[in-house]
Order: sequence, then C-alpha cells, then structure tokens
Amino acid sequence: MHLRQVIIKPGEDGFWVAECPSLPGCISQGQSKQEAVENIREAIEGYIEVLEEEGDTVPRA
Repeated sequence: MHLRQVIIKPGEDGFWVAECPSLPGCISQGQSKQEAVENIREAIEGYIEVLEEEGDTVPRA
C-alpha cells in the first residue's frame, strides 16, 4: 500500500471535491468530507489498476 497526498476542498455545488495530485485527472467527490475520502480511495485504486493492466508506469506517490 502506498500513501498518496489527497487534497479535499469544498466544491461549488455543495459537494466536497477530492483530488490526488500525483495521479493526473484522478478526482472524485462526495456529499461529506468522509464520503469524498472514501470515493477518492476507490478512484485511486481503479486508476492504478488500469495503469498496471495497460502496462503503463504508475507515478510515484
């Protein structure tokens, strides 16, 4: 398991937006901060899984 920085900020629509800067375009959201964290964890796992399946290099954390 790798640790990755995640930035969480309020979105314009009342949702919380979570972004992982080390994985370009890896962004998620949630109705609460906790939901945004859970969703970005899933997004990070899926992002890395696709990179590995396609034989691409996974960016460092």
